[in-house]
Amino acid sequence: MPLLFPFLFFISLILLLLLLRSSRHRRLRVPPGNLGLPFIGETLQLISAYKTENPEPFIDERVNRFGSLFTTHVFGEPTVFSVDPETNRFILQNEGKLFESSYPGSISNLLGKHSLLLMKGSLHKRMHSLTMSFANSSILRNHLLADIDRLVRLNLDSWSDRVFLMEEAKKITFELAMKQLMSFDPGEWTESLRKEYVLVIEGFFSLPLPLFSTTYRRAIKARTKVAEALSLVVTGRRKEHEKGEKKNDMLSALFSTGDGFSDEEIVDFLVALLVAAYETTSTIMTLAVKFLTETPLALAQLKEEHEGIRAKKRDGEGLEWSDYKSMPFTQCVVNETLRVANIIGGVFRRVMTDVNIKGYTIPKGWKIFASFRAVHLDQDYFKDARTFNPWRWQSNSGVSSPGNVFTPFGGGPRLCPGYELARVELSVFLHHLVTGFSWTPAEEDKLVFFPTTRTQKRYPINVQRRNHVKS
Repeated sequence: MPLLFPFLFFISLILLLLLLRSSRHRRLRVPPGNLGLPFIGETLQLISAYKTENPEPFIDERVNRFGSLFTTHVFGEPTVFSVDPETNRFILQNEGKLFESSYPGSISNLLGKHSLLLMKGSLHKRMHSLTMSFANSSILRNHLLADIDRLVRLNLDSWSDRVFLMEEAKKITFELAMKQLMSFDPGEWTESLRKEYVLVIEGFFSLPLPLFSTTYRRAIKARTKVAEALSLVVTGRRKEHEKGEKKNDMLSALFSTGDGFSDEEIVDFLVALLVAAYETTSTIMTLAVKFLTETPLALAQLKEEHEGIRAKKRDGEGLEWSDYKSMPFTQCVVNETLRVANIIGGVFRRVMTDVNIKGYTIPKGWKIFASFRAVHLDQDYFKDARTFNPWRWQSNSGVSSPGNVFTPFGGGPRLCPGYELARVELSVFLHHLVTGFSWTPAEEDKLVFFPTTRTQKRYPINVQRRNHVKS
C-alpha cells in the first residue's frame, strides 16, 4: 500500500502531461493523422511496409486520408511526413534556421559526433564547402576521372563467369573513396577495412543498445576497428604534413584548413564520408544494371551510345572529359535510376521553433520527414511514375517541373557534396560494363527497402567478356 500512492501519482502526472500536450497541439492545429499506440506509434506499420516489395502503401494510404502533410509517430517521436515538393523545398532551404539535421541515435553513434552529417552552423558550412571543392567539375575533369576510369577497369578485369554485382560495385566505390580521401590504392589493407565498414552500416537502423542488439554491438566493435585504423593513418600523415609533404587529397586539405582539427575530429569526418561515398553509389550502380536488364530497349540504346565512344578510342586508352560529356542517354539512365531507386528516400529534420506550413503548425521539437521517394513516384509529377523510363528525360515530356520535384541529392545547405562525382562514377562504370561484357541474371532477385534499399541476393549475374575487333 505505501508504494501505491506514488505509483498512482506518477501515472496521473504522465496522463496530465499527455493531456496538456494534446490540448496544445489541438490549439496549434497540427496536420491531421494518427499517433498510433503509446510510445510505439506507427513504427511497426512503417517497418512492416518497408520489408515488403512495395512499401508505398504506408504513405499512400495516409495521403489519401489526410493529405500531403500528415502526422504520425515513428521511432519514438511525433513526426510530420511531407510528400509535397513545395514543402520539401521549404524544409531543405531553411536548414539551420527553422529546421536542423536530426538522425536516429544508432546512426549518430556509429558515424561519430564530428561527422559532416551531424555538424551544424558555420562549421558545417565550411566543411561542406571543402568537401564540394574536392568533387567539382574541374577536379573531376583534371584529376579524378583518370583514377575512376583506371579503378573501374582494374576491378572489371578480374570478373569471370558469375559475380555478385552489388558486392563488386561496393569494392569499386570504396576503392575510389579511399583514393580520393587518403590517396590509397587497392590492397589487402583497404579490403580489410571495407569488410569492417559492412558491419558498421548494418548497425545503422538497429536498436542502439549493445546489451539487446547483436547487430549494434557488432557494428560498434567494427566502428572501433575502423577508427583505430584511420587514426594510425591520420597520425602518420599529420607528421608528413608538418614536414611539408602534401598530397592532393581530402586528408591534406583537412590539415591545411587552419581550424586545428584533432585526430578524433578528422577520423569522424572521414568515417562519414567513406560511408556516403561507398554505400549509396554502389547501390545505384547495381540497380541501374538491374533496371536496364529488365528494359532491353534502353540497354540497346545505351550500348549504341558507348560503342560509338569506344570506336574512337585506341585500345587501352582511357575515357576523357569530352567522352563523359558526350553521353546524353547515359544521363537519362542515371536520372531515371536515381528517381526510381530512391536510395535516399528522404531526410529527417528537427523543428527548431513552431513553424507554420500550409495552414498548419508544426510544434517545436517535433520531427519532420521530407519524403523524396513519395514525390518521385507520384503520378502527378511523373507520368507512369513507377515504370523505369529513361526516355522521359530526353525532353522532360514525362516530368513535371523537374527542377522542383526531382531531388535525389537533397538540396539547400545540405545538398549532397558528391552528387556530380556519383554521376561520373556511374557513367564510367556503365561505359566499361556495356562495352566489355554481356550478362544475364544468374537467378531471380528482388528489391528490398529495409534497413536500406538494395537487392535481396546482391544481384548475381553470369558475365561473358565481349571481343572487339576494329576494322
